[in-house]
Amino acid sequence: IEEPDVDNYEGCYLPDGNIIFSSSAPFVGVPCVTGSSHVTNLYRYERNSGNIRRLTFEQDHNWCPTVLPNGRILYLRWEYSDIPHFVSRILFHMNPDGTEQMEFYGSNSYWPNSMFYARPIPGSTTQFAAIVGGHHGVPRMGELVLFDTAKGRREAEGVLQRIPGRGKVVAPVLKDNLVDESWPRFLHPWPLSDTYFLVSAKLSPKTPWGIYLADVFDNLVLIKELDRYALFEPVPVMAQPVPPVIPSKVDLNRDDSLVYLADIYAGAGLEGVPKGTVKALRLFTYHFAYHGMGGQINRVGMDGPWDIKRVLGTTPVESDGSAFFRMPANTPVSIQPLDGEGKAIQLMRSWMTGMPGETLSCVGCHESQNTTPPVNITLASRRAPTDIKSWYGPTRGFSFIREVQPVLDAYCVSCHDGREEVTEDFTQRPPVHPDAGDAAYRNGTTFTPAYLALRRYVRTATMESDMHLPPPYEFHADTTHLVQLLRQGHYDVDLSSEAWDRLITWVDLGAPAHGTWHEIVGEEKVMHQRDRRQAMAALYAPGTDEDPEAIEGTVLSGLSPSVNAPAKPIRPIRPTSFAVTVQPLPERKVPLGDDLSLSLVLVPATETEPPFWMGKFEVTNAQYACFDPEHDSRLEHGDFLQFSVAERGYPLNHPDQPVVRVRWNEATAFCQWLSAMTGETFSLPTEAQWEYACRAGTTSPLWYGALDADFAAVANLADESLAFVDTFPPWNLPSGAIAPWRPAMRTVNDKHRVSAPVGSYNANPWGLFDMHGNAAEWTLTSCDAYADGSGATRKVVRGGSWYDLPERAHAAARRAYHSWQPVYDVGFRVVAVENGALETK
Repeated sequence: IEEPDVDNYEGCYLPDGNIIFSSSAPFVGVPCVTGSSHVTNLYRYERNSGNIRRLTFEQDHNWCPTVLPNGRILYLRWEYSDIPHFVSRILFHMNPDGTEQMEFYGSNSYWPNSMFYARPIPGSTTQFAAIVGGHHGVPRMGELVLFDTAKGRREAEGVLQRIPGRGKVVAPVLKDNLVDESWPRFLHPWPLSDTYFLVSAKLSPKTPWGIYLADVFDNLVLIKELDRYALFEPVPVMAQPVPPVIPSKVDLNRDDSLVYLADIYAGAGLEGVPKGTVKALRLFTYHFAYHGMGGQINRVGMDGPWDIKRVLGTTPVESDGSAFFRMPANTPVSIQPLDGEGKAIQLMRSWMTGMPGETLSCVGCHESQNTTPPVNITLASRRAPTDIKSWYGPTRGFSFIREVQPVLDAYCVSCHDGREEVTEDFTQRPPVHPDAGDAAYRNGTTFTPAYLALRRYVRTATMESDMHLPPPYEFHADTTHLVQLLRQGHYDVDLSSEAWDRLITWVDLGAPAHGTWHEIVGEEKVMHQRDRRQAMAALYAPGTDEDPEAIEGTVLSGLSPSVNAPAKPIRPIRPTSFAVTVQPLPERKVPLGDDLSLSLVLVPATETEPPFWMGKFEVTNAQYACFDPEHDSRLEHGDFLQFSVAERGYPLNHPDQPVVRVRWNEATAFCQWLSAMTGETFSLPTEAQWEYACRAGTTSPLWYGALDADFAAVANLADESLAFVDTFPPWNLPSGAIAPWRPAMRTVNDKHRVSAPVGSYNANPWGLFDMHGNAAEWTLTSCDAYADGSGATRKVVRGGSWYDLPERAHAAARRAYHSWQPVYDVGFRVVAVENGALETK
């Protein structure tokens, strides 16, 4: 592409004699360095005609294209839409015409950080050699590692061996500067067979880069070395089999592609979700940053997302989980499966791109390529493809001011209007710089006060969530304080379906604030680059030259302004103390094996109900592992960026922490297992049992006192440690960029940001621990009041967690979730009710 402001490199001959190469023609900037590095995507050059066509439409670089023995193209794709950017260089493969783009190795993996210069083993479509490197530190060079995707495609599953390192296990290491201390260092491997490899190597800090013959027996035979020279890119001059030419599936007369999805429930992404739950798919695309903008300073939202998100609309899913729809070609499209209320059950933190006229097909949600696809005839396969149903107007960047503020104006500002007695001000006021710790971030993006106020009540994936695949419902809107508050009839506010949809979509997209880049950094920086991007699109990807900087007007047809009711004052939190009388009750232990036991307390009888045994503590990870050793309570993700284990988040899976992310179905299965093992009858407590035991004879909202009582010694609730934003050297992040924002009682510090070891706080008067905090708890009770249109009732959760303020964790507080829904802060405790369980032992 012979333009004065465009660079081209890494050309690769195709089996038909044409060329794939990398070019900076997309006019996209690398987000994490504020657009200072110019992104290159892949283009195809037809040698006979001179025509050039863009093949990839990415947020970040594509590197090192090479041809596999089956004729497909292997290349490295850097992407980090809502995932950690320091470990997200993922190997992809596609056909030479750009069709069938899919992951090859490393999706949802913290290791390898990158796999530069990957080349196939001769004759193999699954084995390859690559240079495993870090993110920061030595560039592109690193360790020589052999892989086989037939063994697995995640982290070290597919590793054959490291060279040198024969017979040694290769462990996946989570580290930024991954190979800075590793010797020897390698570059540019060229496999000659599955045993021998030409490679450029530097054996020690004092030796030069030379050309070596490496083998799987750890031999490194020097071929050539020159004093004061570095020798790179060894290429053997030899006859090689020409890979097959894959016929093109592209129809350049079309501007659309088709997507066929066989079963959305297949795969790990929706594991445990019953068929029929998903009603539709939300489709959105991205507007990636131009040069010289974006990143941590020019942010789309307070703590993410990285990129502006543009809602395309929705398309239906059949009752068997199949879907067949039409989407725009040459467009990165992300999918979110929606429940009956239009809420995302899972987040696709990536995208797919269809070429003009292509029919993309996938089995389900994060199913492994190493599994056999189903062969059954689906409902969607029997009908024509559906068109995308637009979302309240044309495709546009999601803007809080234009999409959410009208909802606040209609339903909220009559009370939340800035008066001192009301906690939040949702009126539309001029944007401000957030009160961050570092001047560079304070002078970057501005946000409206209403956005910052409402953002406090939403838990999202943040700028960089866990690299590992999240379980379904991890960021479901029902787990946010905002939706829970509104569901419970907050001051009788009755939202229209459109108002709900706008709020839910905002949550599902990661709570963005801005819908265009010129609203973030100004027109002067954006518009000339917009013009260049559109000009290049018109030449090399016709049909994609729309103007994403245009501000589209929308009709807010479904909003019904509420009556201007007088504001109801919300009492401020003031720490107080409250004395209780401890009444020791009989206790006993139930052996679980491996020196583990489960402690029970005998809860006194009521006038109408007999006494019952209740777990003294919430069931811990160690105890639950006796039943299900594979369960992982995972972690609570950190703020902002990740570069280390500590920044990844805060563990919830220590043995003595309460088990969480355990479904109601799994909690009841644990009770059945415990019953079979002991001969007693164990179950979850009913709501009545739970509240009676929680109150322990007290009449205050919390057993230890009023809602404004100091809970530091008695409960793990939302406190100063939750509100605190950490600082990780040397970046001065995230505290440099984000001020404390989570709703919390800042005058109290219970010393635990997330769940504490059970029993860390004082017990209630009956000797039961953590009834109001630590983890919320499943009960046996069903609740029809939370029906979502699917006909399924939900199971009630009582108590609060480390993420809840006291007013959300009092003895009568309740919420409800589906029985198949794992929730990040919900665990359980057990009760025993018969078969001798009432005897004091």
